[in-house]
Amino acid sequence: MIDLRTLREDPDAVRASQRARGEDPALVDALLTADERRRSVVSRADSLRAEQKQLGKQVGRVKGDERTALLAKAKELAAEVKAAEAEQNEAEAAFAEAHRRVSNVVEAGAPAGGEDDYVVLKHVGEAPEFDFDAGDHLAVAERLGAIDMERGAKVSGARFYFLTGVGAQLELALLNLAMQQAVAAGFTMVVPPVLVRPEIMEGTGFLGAHASEVYRLRDDDLYLVGTSEVPMAGYHAGEIIDLSAGPRRYAGWSSCFRREAGSYGKDVRGIIRVHQFNKVEMFSYCRPEEAHDEHRRLLAWEEEMLAKVELPYRVIDVAAGDLGASAARKYDCEAWVPSQAAYREVTSTSNCTTFQARRLSVRYRDADGRPQVAATLNGTLATTRWIVAILENHQRADGSVRVPEALRPFLGGREVLEPLAR
Repeated sequence: MIDLRTLREDPDAVRASQRARGEDPALVDALLTADERRRSVVSRADSLRAEQKQLGKQVGRVKGDERTALLAKAKELAAEVKAAEAEQNEAEAAFAEAHRRVSNVVEAGAPAGGEDDYVVLKHVGEAPEFDFDAGDHLAVAERLGAIDMERGAKVSGARFYFLTGVGAQLELALLNLAMQQAVAAGFTMVVPPVLVRPEIMEGTGFLGAHASEVYRLRDDDLYLVGTSEVPMAGYHAGEIIDLSAGPRRYAGWSSCFRREAGSYGKDVRGIIRVHQFNKVEMFSYCRPEEAHDEHRRLLAWEEEMLAKVELPYRVIDVAAGDLGASAARKYDCEAWVPSQAAYREVTSTSNCTTFQARRLSVRYRDADGRPQVAATLNGTLATTRWIVAILENHQRADGSVRVPEALRPFLGGREVLEPLAR
């Protein structure tokens, strides 16, 4: 939820943010109206309760007709208090609903527009030039015995797969490399639950416009997470955490699940767009004034990982209309995919400012000891999709794949992945 102080002091900034996202600025006015009504109703209910309390004291000090009159008045006042409290409950519910409908305020400098209006910040590395008929990642993987899509579909349906042999080893090597880097940078390693309660999923902002992407287990009232950002955001829900020594950072390793609703016909070949994958996700809690710099640090760690696996990539500043409701700013790293002659997203890092922490009541104490709302940030450090870019960019004419040097220790020192004997 957005900061009400920002809403009240600068509603035009919130309206501008809504317009930049392509969302309705009238939601801001609805929230202002709901906020004003709630405060008015709460004030009236508080006044009536105070009057009721004072009248109760007077009743005990009088007798006779005066007491009878006061008791009659107390009865009327009790009815007014009951009605005022019902109105207060309704106003607070309406306010909460209006509050949740307004997305986070976009950070100054973020591009306006939709999915195609991103800004390319830089390119790193050169796209490989092949002097042979290069294959896409699935063709390369099948020669290596690394991926089995047919049996994945047989067992679980479309967009499921088996990683087999060196494919499974490559994924574990990649995720272990990412976790090694994270721990060396001071992150606490976490293997979180992948089923969360509705209030945690709601708190992170994933049950709004993207609710159709989330798997729900209705019999248990639990949700499967699409990223370990969700359980790690809920890790300190309802707590006051110590941020006196700087940001508190976690690296979560988990399986992730996405319904891919609305993606029919897109990326149907291979493992670019699938229902289940593994990921190492960075998550940071910090003071709001530290969030901008922390965001840049998360991006730098993502780029460090991409350099280790020797992939050409670009960094984009995601346009406001393509941000999730929780994010104020997002940077994506997109690796070059030769078979598509295009860059495809492999990492994403978002600054969610205080939006998630306000919903989840995650706070810290300021220099004066007063509780304040923390900021949260997240960023991908490695995921199954990276296998696509690794196989395609490092393939060789004989069907083998060169192993990036940083991955070799996690693959028993292997320098090349050899195709299976035919």
